[in-house]
Amino acid sequence: MKHYTTQMDAARKGILTREMEIVAEKEGIPAEQLMKLMSEGKAIIPCNKRHKAISPSGLGSSLKTKINVNLGTSRDMTDLDMELAKVQSAVDMGAEAIMDLSSYGDTRKFRRRLTETCPAMIGTVPIYDAVVYYHKPLIEITTEEWLDIARMHAEDGVDFLTIHCGINKETAHKFKRNKRLTNIVSRGGSIIFAWMEMTGKENPFYERFDELLDICREYDITLSLGDACRPGCLADGTDASQIEELIALGELTLRAWEKDVQIMIEGPGHMPLNQIAANMEIQKTLCHGAPFYVLGPIVTDVAPGYDHITSAIGGALAAASGAAFLCYVTPAEHLRLPTLEDVKEGIIAARIAAHSADIAKGIPGAMDWDNQMSQARKDLDWDKMFDLAIDPVKAKEYRASSSPEKEDTCTMCGNFCAVKNMNRILDGELVSIFDE
Repeated sequence: MKHYTTQMDAARKGILTREMEIVAEKEGIPAEQLMKLMSEGKAIIPCNKRHKAISPSGLGSSLKTKINVNLGTSRDMTDLDMELAKVQSAVDMGAEAIMDLSSYGDTRKFRRRLTETCPAMIGTVPIYDAVVYYHKPLIEITTEEWLDIARMHAEDGVDFLTIHCGINKETAHKFKRNKRLTNIVSRGGSIIFAWMEMTGKENPFYERFDELLDICREYDITLSLGDACRPGCLADGTDASQIEELIALGELTLRAWEKDVQIMIEGPGHMPLNQIAANMEIQKTLCHGAPFYVLGPIVTDVAPGYDHITSAIGGALAAASGAAFLCYVTPAEHLRLPTLEDVKEGIIAARIAAHSADIAKGIPGAMDWDNQMSQARKDLDWDKMFDLAIDPVKAKEYRASSSPEKEDTCTMCGNFCAVKNMNRILDGELVSIFDE
């Protein structure tokens, strides 16, 4: 058997791994096509060698759009059982990835539990965990300690690490010269920026990037290059700081590929609708076609409580324009830690966006699902409609909450039902509506 280090290394050597076989079957594409995309860095399979429970998934603009679910504890909300319930709900509802953003409590226990039992890809942000783990002032954390926490997450079986490498001294200088309305809204980005300002040192993950790559190569971890300067409001969309960081991430992408490390790029953020497609093109150009992972984008700033909708609008357009991976946003965004119901609402919104984008970009078979639903509606086959619904539970609840006079209609139209009447008239039957 030929030796390989990472999935990218295997693809470049022409080795078909078990993970590639699984992903090719899920995507309905030839394995050779997938391997070519992976060898070029245009598709990835985040899959840590230590994550034994994983059901591998592929990410890339020519593959089905995947979604990620953020969760985890905070100082105000430390219920691990509730977070595990969210994980199970996310998996049951079809999320391909779970990102543990825990910032309080026994974070390692929760992280290991995920990689031991969860079939979804697991991502983390080591920068958060360093503050929790070392339990000392930010200024006292050393460059070595920042890297050590990344290695710990690798050892725990995490499939992708969000590392804010692009916020270096040069990017920070650009940020300070070009004032923003909402400054830096990335938690990890703000932490590293503050550490750099207080210590006068270079971003340790940028300065020691080669060592970080060695860790990723050893465990076959995908590096998710974090967007510290993602816009946090529409007014900051596509500004100098965002583009400066993206240029740095593109340079780091090429360095990672030299070591066969899989890469994805994180993106906005908040952004006007008319800027989204252009941003996807800019990213594909500057970052050489590496898969793009976007938070939203959120397309208006005035809808707290409804940001699962604002992000679904932006996410659908982003994915249709080339984004590979959508991070869900819940109705609780900007307001609180999401509840189990918030998580569900966010997942459904993101899945709708992802599926809509797959239809738009012509993913083979994507529209078959919709055609089946349309046939069930034409046939007035309610049970089939429920089976095909993206959220069968809600669909059934709505149907059950009213009692139509005729079982083959609903309380919206009753005997005025166009589907029912067209079926009858085309079958040669009489349509009388009021006399039935």
